[in-house]
Amino acid sequence: MNITVLGAGLVGSAIVQDLALEEGFQVTAVDLNETALRQLAAAAPVKGVVANLRALDDLSPLLADSDLVVCAVPGFMGFETLRKVIAAGKNVVDISFFPEDAFLLDELALEKGVTAVVDCGVAPGLSNIIAGYVERRLDNTDLYLCYVGGLPLVREWPFEYKAVFSPIDVLEEYTRPARFVEYGQEVARPALTDIELLNFPKAGTLEAFNTDGLRSLARTMKMPFMKEKTLRFPGHANLMRVFRDSGFFQMEPVDVNGQLIIPIELTSKLIFDQWHMKQGEEDFTVMQVIMEGRQDGKQVRYTYDLYDVYDRETAVTSMARTTGYTCTIVTRQVAKGLFTRKGICPPEYVGRTDGCYEDLLAEYAKRGIRVTETKTEL
Repeated sequence: MNITVLGAGLVGSAIVQDLALEEGFQVTAVDLNETALRQLAAAAPVKGVVANLRALDDLSPLLADSDLVVCAVPGFMGFETLRKVIAAGKNVVDISFFPEDAFLLDELALEKGVTAVVDCGVAPGLSNIIAGYVERRLDNTDLYLCYVGGLPLVREWPFEYKAVFSPIDVLEEYTRPARFVEYGQEVARPALTDIELLNFPKAGTLEAFNTDGLRSLARTMKMPFMKEKTLRFPGHANLMRVFRDSGFFQMEPVDVNGQLIIPIELTSKLIFDQWHMKQGEEDFTVMQVIMEGRQDGKQVRYTYDLYDVYDRETAVTSMARTTGYTCTIVTRQVAKGLFTRKGICPPEYVGRTDGCYEDLLAEYAKRGIRVTETKTEL
């Protein structure tokens, strides 16, 4: 089977290398960065293709020999790239985390007979798969709550943060209104608000704040309370609010000595050098998903905990592992026919499908990733 991965960045490269290990897969990586492709080709048996995806109106020639596509481009170009992949009639698993509504492409995907799994990372991604899996187990579901973050193992002033994927995608999370559900109604609040301190056994004390991570769950899940919050070291949210409210994350261009500058692009460029994970620097990912509802006449709570760290043996970051390997495992599920639903498919549809969650846990275990489940009667 020919697998094409669009994007060879920090997470995309982990996806390429993991898929290249699968017997029977021929993997092609497509990126504008020729150096990144050469490094991948040296590390794994993959073919590299240099291409500017934004400049191509039709991806059909590029994807002619592909049986399945993985889309791992930055969020700002994710929706349009996904549209082009679907228009080419190719099944696709996407982790680009774009701001547009993926369901706008549902009619096209159904017309083309395409399976398009979107938001297939750690959160959204694993968190949604858990939501779909637990929803099937409960007689009715009352609450979904997710806390999630990826952080450097060593805190360094002033940001105490490192981005293991496109920094502009992180900054855009800090600007989009955070949508969640209260008493069955969708509401929105500014990102970086409602800060609370939480203690995690291995990660210590972290702060949680509003970001727009609920995404498709607000549409596909029927429960009165749903919320996702991002985790960072204490103090990060207020620092980012200063940047945002001062205009540094603004998308509209401003005139600087006769030159039009888009503030968020400049900020991303400047911050990336400080947020860049240097070789050998370690990170960790922490996530907790809490769901409550009725089961066999009893009120119960299911709690799922993930704590993952940088893999020293493979030199793959934890965020690339938890995001990229979720994507590659679901890609395998589509490839072998375990998940076959057509149209736009957020990951909760994967969680609702018999055998998919169990297969995910088994594949995680092969890669040293553990998700623990705790059930409590309330």
